[in-house]
Amino acid sequence: MSDPAQNHAKSYERHVLTVVVDNEAGILAKIAGLFTARGYNIDSLTVADISEDHAISRITIVTGGPPQVIDQIRAQLERLVPVHKVIDLTEEGPHVERELALIKVVGKGEMRVEALRIAELFRANVVDTTTASFVFELTGSPDKVASFIALMRELGLVEVGRSGIVGMMRGADKI
Repeated sequence: MSDPAQNHAKSYERHVLTVVVDNEAGILAKIAGLFTARGYNIDSLTVADISEDHAISRITIVTGGPPQVIDQIRAQLERLVPVHKVIDLTEEGPHVERELALIKVVGKGEMRVEALRIAELFRANVVDTTTASFVFELTGSPDKVASFIALMRELGLVEVGRSGIVGMMRGADKI
């Protein structure tokens, strides 16, 4: 007999969606409303103006669910009027994902030395320092950011700010 929890875990897929939209008031609310109304979760959401005339924005959404839910999300996003294109980076192939995080660590003595040593290994930059604290800036894959944060928890982590994930297809093609 199969375990329902294992079946759920197998059917859950994480997807990174890129949505190209008209840069107009209320579009983000429409997209968030679409997810809320249907009970879909947004793990990460970033928005940036991408055109010279400020007419087009790119929204990157990290979400998850069974394949049929991902298909529904994509289809419903494509039906929204100001949406030009929806691309599922996860299905399209090799892509790059990055995230920026600011991590504040408080500590003295050996804890402070160890935090600096680990930050150097992760290539995190010190963007603020006092005699009792550091604020590190780290850019990398979501897994790298999560690993750094986990290590800093043991060394005096007090605050984290994460930008959310941005993604882009590898290679010369444009979305």
